[in-house]
Amino acid sequence: MATAYALEKQDVLGPMIRNLGSTLVRGFKPRDIFCQYMARESGPTGGRDCNLHFGDLHQGVMACISMLGALIPVMAGIALSSVLRGENRVALTYIGDGGTRVGDFHEGLNFAAVKNLPLIVIVENNQYAYSTPVTSQMKNTRVSDFAQAYGIFGTTIDGNDVLDVYRTTKSAVERARQGGGPALIECMTFRMKGHAEHDDAKYVPAELFELWKKRDPILRFEKYLYENGIMTQSQQQTIIDRITRELDDDVAFAENSPLPNANTASPGVYAD
Repeated sequence: MATAYALEKQDVLGPMIRNLGSTLVRGFKPRDIFCQYMARESGPTGGRDCNLHFGDLHQGVMACISMLGALIPVMAGIALSSVLRGENRVALTYIGDGGTRVGDFHEGLNFAAVKNLPLIVIVENNQYAYSTPVTSQMKNTRVSDFAQAYGIFGTTIDGNDVLDVYRTTKSAVERARQGGGPALIECMTFRMKGHAEHDDAKYVPAELFELWKKRDPILRFEKYLYENGIMTQSQQQTIIDRITRELDDDVAFAENSPLPNANTASPGVYAD
């Protein structure tokens, strides 16, 4: 979410399925997500999809593409259109460590580099591509080194440090906006559960979970807010109570929303 906060209103975000929080930053509401997963008529796709394959260019969100890496050339295209139209717009998208193995990642990044496009690619290096550790994916495990090969800015940061992620992304966004070209930001993090609900992650050594549990980004940020007098526990509880009420209301809204009419299945799926 910190990366999405680094963008301006006119910028475009290309989230993957795990970047659900970034869509909230860009203006979607929890009820939109609940309706989407319940296939309700009032959901972003009108009940046509039950996952994060939704977007709204008016809110600066490009719909997610399931094929990993495919969003990078798409977002490079959006960045190119911004340059050709003289728009002051930056495009930002995400990829995992495993997704950096696919051709779309390299082709899109190289295209953006050659054209000096305002594209930011966030690599969420969570150590495992499904059940495959990074050391079995690549000889050089520092993904940001790809940036040097393409002649663009690249850096590796602590992906569990909210402020570091925000500051680094904000700097890259402003550099790109001023004509500095693309950036590849590798955020070192860890997936604390399996690849999906069916995956118990037995292939991950237990000590890794213990190590990364101590680096929880939410707890670290809470500690920062407490220690710097920015938030008290009472203020935090007030925020939690408000969000809980809002979520309860949005769940009820989604549950009471109608399912789509069958006659509305095809409009909007194909171009008119």
